[in-house]
Order: sequence, then C-alpha cells, then structure tokens
Amino acid sequence: MRSEISRRALGALALGFALAGPAAAEPLKIGVIGGGNIGGTIGPLWAKAGHPVMFASRHPEDLKAVAEAAGPNARTGTPEEAARFGDVVFLAVPYKAYPDLAKAIGPALAGKVVLDAGNATKARDGALYDEVQAGGLGATTAKYFPGAKVVRAFSTANYRIFAKNGANGGADRPGGRMAIPILGDDPAALTVAEGLVRDAGFDPVVAGGLKEADRFAIGAPGFGHDVTAPELRQKLGLTQ
Repeated sequence: MRSEISRRALGALALGFALAGPAAAEPLKIGVIGGGNIGGTIGPLWAKAGHPVMFASRHPEDLKAVAEAAGPNARTGTPEEAARFGDVVFLAVPYKAYPDLAKAIGPALAGKVVLDAGNATKARDGALYDEVQAGGLGATTAKYFPGAKVVRAFSTANYRIFAKNGANGGADRPGGRMAIPILGDDPAALTVAEGLVRDAGFDPVVAGGLKEADRFAIGAPGFGHDVTAPELRQKLGLTQ
C-alpha cells in the first residue's frame, strides 16, 4: 500500500511541474540534508522561490543562521525530521556520510525523489571511494538508498559557481542561464528535478540515467562546465 501511495504522490508532483512549465505549480516541501557549501547555497534559492525548506544536520542549532538568511520558508531539523518532512530530499553531505545516513533515514526515503549532490574523493572517503570506482557513482547511491527515486543534481560544479549563477544571477546572465546536468532512471522523478532546477534559477539538462553519473563526476568530462544548456549539449554530445 505504501509503495502505491508513493507512486501516486510522485506522479502528482511530476504532473504539477509538467503542467506549470518553468515554475512549480505548487510549493514542495524540501528536506536539505546538510547546510554546508552546497546545501547552504541551493536550499535558500528554493526557500526564496516559495518552497518550504528544512535544513538538517545532527546539530540543527548550527544551521540557524542559514535558515534565517533563507527567509520565512526555512526552518531547521534533524536528518530524520527532514526525511519525514520533505516531498523531496536533497543530499548535500560528504559522501562518506552516506552509509550511516542510509541507516538513519533510508527507509523514510522509499518512494521519494532524492536529489543527490554527493561526489566521492579518495582523500576524504577512503574505502567508499573505492566502492564508487568499482560500482559507479549513481549505482552506489542507489544501493545505499534502495526504493528512493535518485536523481543526480547540483553535483557537477563548485558551489561558488552555483552561488554566482542561481536565481537572479542566472536571470541576468548574458546568453542564458547556467545548465545543470541531471541524471536518473525514473521519468517522473526527473520531471520533478527539472522543475526544482528551474526554480533555483538554472536550466536543467537531462543527461542520461544513473549509469552515466561517472561521466559527470569530479575530474570527468562532464564536470565543471559553467555554460548554457545548448552549449553543454554541444560540448558533451547530448541529444536529449
């Protein structure tokens, strides 16, 4: 029964974005796990676009300043609270945290859209980096969060580039808004992700399924491009 309800809810979210075009038809509750560089950059853009956002960490009191700066749509909580709160959950923590985070909130994410911004590095993540190299970045995230509708998003550039180009910065950018590659295997989840990318002030580019995620990891050809959507498609030979 729960999975059927989740499928219906996801379909409704996707339909709302599809009908609304560039902006969301209705605000979505978004749980942002992590209030550091990525979460603290993208989360406020969603809050200022009208989405209720919960910034979460093991010490939510440390995120008070982030939430206050994001405005009245933002609040703080624990990862468990954010997982229950969000229609969509944004993973914006170091990749080494994924195994423990999965134990804490994985079941609560079943059927939900999970936007994954994490990248693994050898120096920081050790054995987990080796696991990613062996199994693939997208597949590894999906393994730790089974049942979640994982979409790779906001994972392909430094947060400073996102801060420069998001919201009004993107609207005023000569030539068009910055492209954000997104990758996922669930069409409805991709539609939801596209809407949220637009609401943050960027242009989404569907760049493939999760098996293609390694092409956009740190150091790979798809990483680090501060370009428009047409330019990104041309650079990487994307046809979608």
